[in-house]
Amino acid sequence: MILQALKEYYDRRAADPAGEMAPEGWEWKEIPYVVVLSPDGMPLTIEETSEGEGRQRRAKPFLVPQAVKRTVSVAANLLWDNPEYALGVVVKGKPERVAEQHAAFRDRIEAFAVHADAGMQAIRGFLALPDKAAVLAGFGDVWTELVTSGAFLAFRLAGDDILISGRPAVRTAIDAKVRASTESARPSRCLVTGESCVAQSLHPAIKGVAGANTTGGNIISFNLDAFRSFGKEQGANAPVGKGTAFAYTTALNHLLRRDSPQRLLVGDATTVFWASRDNPLESQFAAFFGESPKDDPDRNTQAVAGLLRAVESGAFPAVDRETRFYVLGLAPNAARIAVRFWHVGTVAGMSTLIAQHFLDTRIIHGPKEQDTLSLFRLLVATAPLGKADNLAPNLAGDTMRAILGGLPYPLTLLQAAVRRNRAEQGVTYPRAALIKACINRAARHANPNVKEELPVSLDPDNPNVGYRLGRLFAVLERIQAEASPGINATIRDRYYGAASGTPVTVFSTLMKLKIHHLAKLENRGRAVNLERLICEIMAGIQDFPAHLTLADQGRFAIGYYHQTQAFFTPKSDATVTQEA
Repeated sequence: MILQALKEYYDRRAADPAGEMAPEGWEWKEIPYVVVLSPDGMPLTIEETSEGEGRQRRAKPFLVPQAVKRTVSVAANLLWDNPEYALGVVVKGKPERVAEQHAAFRDRIEAFAVHADAGMQAIRGFLALPDKAAVLAGFGDVWTELVTSGAFLAFRLAGDDILISGRPAVRTAIDAKVRASTESARPSRCLVTGESCVAQSLHPAIKGVAGANTTGGNIISFNLDAFRSFGKEQGANAPVGKGTAFAYTTALNHLLRRDSPQRLLVGDATTVFWASRDNPLESQFAAFFGESPKDDPDRNTQAVAGLLRAVESGAFPAVDRETRFYVLGLAPNAARIAVRFWHVGTVAGMSTLIAQHFLDTRIIHGPKEQDTLSLFRLLVATAPLGKADNLAPNLAGDTMRAILGGLPYPLTLLQAAVRRNRAEQGVTYPRAALIKACINRAARHANPNVKEELPVSLDPDNPNVGYRLGRLFAVLERIQAEASPGINATIRDRYYGAASGTPVTVFSTLMKLKIHHLAKLENRGRAVNLERLICEIMAGIQDFPAHLTLADQGRFAIGYYHQTQAFFTPKSDATVTQEA
């Protein structure tokens, strides 16, 4: 199903002249340097194609013959490569191996039967120069940068605006060779299309997965005897046609390309997404879950607001109820690439599930906080030191799977949020949003007719003992803060972990301290109001429990957070938030 969907995406984009999808046998490659040759092969200049500054500096992409798949053997690309292959200049390798690499580059061009083309004659003349490196060195700094970086280079004939590989005669010959390679081999049956084909032995590399080998990896490969059957070699064990293998890998590499609007990082899973036909969700999906750019900090909030309006009004055209939408999560796994999650739905269905996630995580917050939080911000709030590197390996993928599948959030997410509350002795806005979502979604999954247990803001009538103890703890902390302004360590800093896990061990002490703190308040009316609030909360607590379950520890956190926010929120604002 994954390969079929990618093949369909390739076919759709390839049919669009503006789709920027390379035809079979070709690929788009960033080429930082282009050597311009005269008709007799003399280098006239070295053009640097990179533009931009700093980390935004990018080389211009060119359509070039598809790269060979390299292991430890010598294999040269056609008409473009790095300086060691294309020029025979030692950058990192040993001189003997570089000489072998350059010979392979020259041999491939000599074997390419387009001798009459002026561009091919120029590059043959250039490669025949005995001192070509010395001639190129005359171009100064740009030559030094080329050799130092070891970046890719290609060749262009003076007067042309295309590379030599793009000249009509050369391109026709390359296309003919691609067709010939599929016609002369033994036919098989493609498992993806069901059509007769020539099976691809080694599938092209997939690049762009965070944490994977920079040279790329594979979803499909058979490199050990244990993976093979009936004496079949490599890709013959699961035959995929050469054209299909090229199509799905090209489509996936296109989605994974740098700065792709259809790619985002979810924990350790590089996630790509696409639709079966052109749809705005392809460009909006990253705005829902990714970080807003610095030059547009409200992008996430505005995108989610638009989504919620569409879901609430049911304003989805009929085509969105039929258009399939795919989400694929990939993670590195040695030389291979592992599929972390795979979801298929309709645009309308997927939009509804995404909207439900943001409704579930909606909770009252301070005026300077964003109304919506990206998935990254939610997840790192559960990690030690707030670093993504400290997230549990599968947590992000499991959370995304829950969102897109309409399932309860993973229990490990609730555990991580509660554990981080105890470690940091407090509840933050992102963790409160996560805990509320975890508890409400679990309850709704168990009983679809159940009323939302934890609302957006304070619920004075909530009978749960964990929720009420959290509220009580917030009131006791508030009394202490008003009685001793500027105190270095509050009861939250000392007792939050014990109060949320084993209430009986600390609340008796805290209730005694409360008496002394209330006595210090100069405003007696304020003291009476706080005492009345404590009585209202305690009316629903028969006894301090010895232990709170994980879910009740989460309710404790929400009760504490709600009550704390209520102290700083005017009643009129709280009412509006509650009704939202």
